[in-house]
Amino acid sequence: MKEAYLVTGAAGFIGSFLSKRLLEEGKNVIGVDNINDYYDVNLKYARLDLIKDYPNFKFYKEDISNKKGMDKIFKVNEIDYVINLAAQAGVRYSIENPNVYIESNIIGFYNILELCRKYPVKHLVYASSSSVYGANKKVPFEETDFVDTPVSLYAATKKSNELMAYTYSHLYDIPSTGLRFFTVYGPMGRPDMAYYMFADKYFNGESIKIFNNGDFENDMYRDFTYIDDIVEGIIRVLYRPPNEITPKHRVLNIGNNNPEKLMCFINTLEKTLSNALGSKVEFIKIYEPIKPGDVHKTYASTDELYKLTKFKPRTPLKEGLTEFSNWYVRYNELNLWGNLKKGLLKWRKSRLEKSWYLLNMVQI
Repeated sequence: MKEAYLVTGAAGFIGSFLSKRLLEEGKNVIGVDNINDYYDVNLKYARLDLIKDYPNFKFYKEDISNKKGMDKIFKVNEIDYVINLAAQAGVRYSIENPNVYIESNIIGFYNILELCRKYPVKHLVYASSSSVYGANKKVPFEETDFVDTPVSLYAATKKSNELMAYTYSHLYDIPSTGLRFFTVYGPMGRPDMAYYMFADKYFNGESIKIFNNGDFENDMYRDFTYIDDIVEGIIRVLYRPPNEITPKHRVLNIGNNNPEKLMCFINTLEKTLSNALGSKVEFIKIYEPIKPGDVHKTYASTDELYKLTKFKPRTPLKEGLTEFSNWYVRYNELNLWGNLKKGLLKWRKSRLEKSWYLLNMVQI
């Protein structure tokens, strides 16, 4: 019997790409997602459209915070591996809407841990975040660094996940690995991420806000990591559970190990969008102070990941943003055409209804 892989957040950015990779390798994938409206659900369904027709794919619309619903999924499927990518994302959004972070990131993850205890699995791999490093000044960030000073609720929930997983590994011998992702980007990405929002703003004729105060010498840095590298890292870690250590728990960074200045990133995005569109793209820029909860610099040490898997993320920023830009232009052209067709059909329907009404009025 084929091994089964539970991927939570299967309609999300990382979850959908990971599911597709596993399905292409012939694995049985059970996808779970609540399809919430944190951002455009049409994008989530578009991701699902790419994987829904695989015969070895099963999808459940469920929230991981619903323990009864999740228990049923574990009960009817003999799950070997769990990859928990379901979470409420976003640093700034956590300041405005803290409740959803507790529901999804704390209660939801607790349910996953409990179900891995009740229905033992070979390996639980879960999404942590580079945000756990908080305002650390030492770079690159290493897994052994002090991470007890988070600067956002989102970061605090991710640090809590690591502590909870460690405890469950200690108490119940659950092999688990937390992956600290660093600024994941690529086609079909999250619309709340800067590169996607900047593209949206440009095509809507709006300015973009850059939170670096216009200080280019002391600009913000991000370790942008392309989606394919993230998926490759997850796959390689998945088959290497930490069974040789006690407790069976570890955390690993997955980042590009090459931080880029925010302005360099923006200039590269302008160029790749220009190439994809066939005309010059230049953002209208407004500079503002750094927002509460933002970190000045993220920079991943990937030495531990390489020691374990012999893999390091390696996609250059220009290559990754080119892939995003090409997809973004195609996706929005299709949406525009789809909306035009809907509008035309609506117009035709209204004309027919009006003609029918007038015809009946004449007959009366």
